[in-house]
Amino acid sequence: MKKFGLLLAGGIAAIVLLANLGPIVGLALSLVIMYYSVKAFLKTDSTFKKVLWALIGLAAFSATVSNFPAIIGLVALYVLYVIYKNWKKQDVIIEETSNDPFTNFEKEWSQLKN
Repeated sequence: MKKFGLLLAGGIAAIVLLANLGPIVGLALSLVIMYYSVKAFLKTDSTFKKVLWALIGLAAFSATVSNFPAIIGLVALYVLYVIYKNWKKQDVIIEETSNDPFTNFEKEWSQLKN
């Protein structure tokens, strides 16, 4: 039953991820453009270039804000990662294999009482 729930949640997360793939790509591109515009803004000494890089950075920032639904896609990607990790996880069964005669006696005595 646990595997069915993981499969169902993984399917839903995969559909959400595929639906938000476009905004994720747009978010990544706008973040890269914004990063390089800030980097160039800090490097340059010319006032005209600073204004130009600031305008490019603001345009990239507005593109980043408009791609906000990509956050839902990134959450779906994280959910898929967690499901993948839990799918491969095996339950650890600890068996007591003690050769202590007193422990074995206690087990046998409790079984006889029931």
